[in-house]
Amino acid sequence: MHHHLLPGEGAWASGPMSCPQCRAPFHKSNVRPNKQLANIVETIKQLGLLPAKGQPEALCGKHEEKLKLFCEEDGEAICVVCRETLSHWPHNVYPIEEAAQVYKIKLQKSLELLLKEVDEVQKHAMVERTKTQECKEVVKKKRERIVTEFGKLHQLLAEEEKLLLQKLEKEEKIILQRINGNLTRLLELRSSLDKLILEIREKFQQSADGLLKG
Repeated sequence: MHHHLLPGEGAWASGPMSCPQCRAPFHKSNVRPNKQLANIVETIKQLGLLPAKGQPEALCGKHEEKLKLFCEEDGEAICVVCRETLSHWPHNVYPIEEAAQVYKIKLQKSLELLLKEVDEVQKHAMVERTKTQECKEVVKKKRERIVTEFGKLHQLLAEEEKLLLQKLEKEEKIILQRINGNLTRLLELRSSLDKLILEIREKFQQSADGLLKG
């Protein structure tokens, strides 16, 4: 969708721009001068030479005659003398009042088309705003879902961590109990061995008769 501006209306000015009708912002690349509309406006300006009530009629700058005619090809008001010159003779010339009405109708049609286009721009802007809101809602829901899912995952991992630590603690107790049991048996065996060694050494100290008796 393009915005139409008349040549010279600052279409290429720097900075942000907005539509003079709907105030919607738009990029400069979407702006294009409407030469057809500019020509019609320029024609209306020429036809604006029609005097208001009580005002003197405009005069031709070349012939000092009243500007009563309008040359369609040149898009300017002319006098009856200009009409007879070679530059205007082959052209379509109308009474200025009639020409004014024709161009006002053309301008009205152009205005209606532009207003329709402005309406379309507003509709598209509304759609884009709706898309923006929908996008925000989707992102919000996804963000909430991610937070919820990771919250559940963190809780699950915490519970799993707790169970693993409890299991490890039980395994540690079992292993330590087994080790302590082994140490107890080894100490008992050592005590028995020490007693046996002591008995053997005592026998070494006995006489031959006593040793044989034992």
